[in-house]
Amino acid sequence: MTQPARAKRGLIALVRRSLQARMMVTVILVSSVALLAVGVALTGQVRSGIFNARVDDVLREASRLAATAQDTFDASTAASPITAETMARDTIGQISSVGSSARAVSLLPPDDAGPGAISAIFTDPDLWEVASPDLREAARTGGRQVWQSVALPTEQGQPTTPGVAVAQAVTLMATQYVLVMVYDLGPEQATMSLIAQVLAGSAVAVVLIVVFVTWLATLQAVRPVRQAAQVAAKLADGALAERIPVRGHDEMATLAASFNEMASSIQRHIDQLENLSKLQRRFVSDVSHELRTPLATIRMAGDLIYAARDRFPPDVARSAELLANQLDRFDALLSDLLEISRFDAGAAQLDTERVDLRALVGWELDAVAPLAADRGVEVASRMPSAPAQAEVDSKRISRIIRNLVVNAIEHATSRVAVELATTDRAVAITVADNGLGLSEDQAARVFDRFWRADPARARTTGGTGLGLAIALEDTNLHGGSLDVWGLAGVGAVFRLIVPRQAGGELGAPPLELGPVSSIQDVPEVAQ
Repeated sequence: MTQPARAKRGLIALVRRSLQARMMVTVILVSSVALLAVGVALTGQVRSGIFNARVDDVLREASRLAATAQDTFDASTAASPITAETMARDTIGQISSVGSSARAVSLLPPDDAGPGAISAIFTDPDLWEVASPDLREAARTGGRQVWQSVALPTEQGQPTTPGVAVAQAVTLMATQYVLVMVYDLGPEQATMSLIAQVLAGSAVAVVLIVVFVTWLATLQAVRPVRQAAQVAAKLADGALAERIPVRGHDEMATLAASFNEMASSIQRHIDQLENLSKLQRRFVSDVSHELRTPLATIRMAGDLIYAARDRFPPDVARSAELLANQLDRFDALLSDLLEISRFDAGAAQLDTERVDLRALVGWELDAVAPLAADRGVEVASRMPSAPAQAEVDSKRISRIIRNLVVNAIEHATSRVAVELATTDRAVAITVADNGLGLSEDQAARVFDRFWRADPARARTTGGTGLGLAIALEDTNLHGGSLDVWGLAGVGAVFRLIVPRQAGGELGAPPLELGPVSSIQDVPEVAQ
C-alpha cells in the first residue's frame, strides 16, 4: 500500500472514531464551500463593475477623440492626398499623445479605396490588426461607435493582456475611413488579481478562524464525553471506584454527577450481589457438608432395610427399594453440590497427566453398556488407530464423557454414536444421539444448573440436573470447549475439545459440530 493510500485510510479511520474530527471536517467542508460560493459571486460582481466602468470611460474618450479628429479633418484645407495624409498623421499623433489613454490609434482606409485615398496610419505597427475586420466593417457601414474585447500581445513568452478595441467612422476628403483606438485593460486585470488574492487570503483566514473556534467549542463538549467513555471502560473492567470529575454547574457537570450516581448505585448493587453470592455458595457448601453425617446414618439404616427386604411384605420391600434409590440420588446430589461449590469458590484444581483418550472413552463405554442394554440403545464408536495422547485430568475428562454418554442414552431412541479425532493441537470427542433433539432455546440453556429439556420427564438413572454444568466447568478448567448442536425431531450432538498440551491453544476443531446424519455410518462396537 502506498503512503498516500495509508494516509487516506488513517484519516478515514480517525474521522470514524472521533466525533471532534467529524465536526472539524464538516465545518471545513461547509465553510469552504460557502466561502467559495461567496468569493466567486463577489469576484464576478467586482470584475463586472470594474470592466463596465472602464469600458464606459474608454467609449467616452474614444468618442471625444473621434470628434476631435473629425473636426480637424473638416477644418482642413488640404487639396491633395499627400497634404491630406500629412495632416492626418499629425492629427492621429496629436490625439494619441495629448489627453488620451489609448495604447494605439489607427486610421484605416476602406478596402475599396481609390487612388486618391491615403494609406493606413497607425501609431503601433503591432496593434493595428487587433480589431477584427467585422468590427471595422460594422463601424464603416453602421456609422456609429462599436467596440469589442481583444487580447493584446506582450513580450515573447508572456501571456496576452486584455484590451478593448473601439472603432468609429470618420470622413476625410469625401472618403470614409475607420478610426480604431486600442485600450489596454492590464491595470484593471492586475487590480482584479489583487482583489482575488485578497479574497482568497481572507477566505483562508476565515476558515482557519472558524476551524480554531470549532475546535475549541467541540473540545469543551467532547472532553467530558471522552472522560465518561474512559471511566465507563474502567467500570466495565471491574474498577468500580472510578468516577468522572465534576467541574462547574453546567449541563456537562450535571451529566457527570448523574453518571457518578449511576456508577455508585451499580457498585452498591454489585457488592450486594457479590455478598449474596458468597453467602449462597457458603450456604450450599455448608449444607452439603452438614448433610453428609445424617446421610451416612440414614444410608446405613437404609442398607440394612434393603438387605432384609426379602423378609418384608411386598409393599414394604418396594418401599425399601425406593428408599435405596432415593438415597443414591441424594448422595449424588450432595456430591455434585460440593463439586459446584468448589468451582464457585475457585478451589477446583487440575491433576494432569498424559493419557490416551481412546482408553478413557473405551472405559466409559464399557461402564454404561448395562444401561444402554437396559434401554435398548446401541452404542457405536469410531476412534483413530493412532494414540490420542493429551495432558488432562483423567478423572474429570472421564466424568465429562460419562455425563455426555449417559445423557445421550437417556434421550436416544435407538442409537448413540461416539467419535474421537485429533489434530496437532487438540483432541475432540463428539457424542450424538437420534433422540428428540433440542430447539435453539433449549440448546442455549442446556448447560444451566438444574435445567431440564423436559421438566416432566422421570429420571430413571438418578440424574441431578448438574451433570452438564459440571462437565462445562471441567472443560473450562482444561482450557477447552464444550458445545452442543440440536434439531427437534432429529437428535443432538455434544462436542468436547481439549488441548493436547496443558494450557495450549485449540486451533482448528478436529471434528465439526452439526447434523447427526453420519450417526448410522459409525460402525458398531460390542460393549
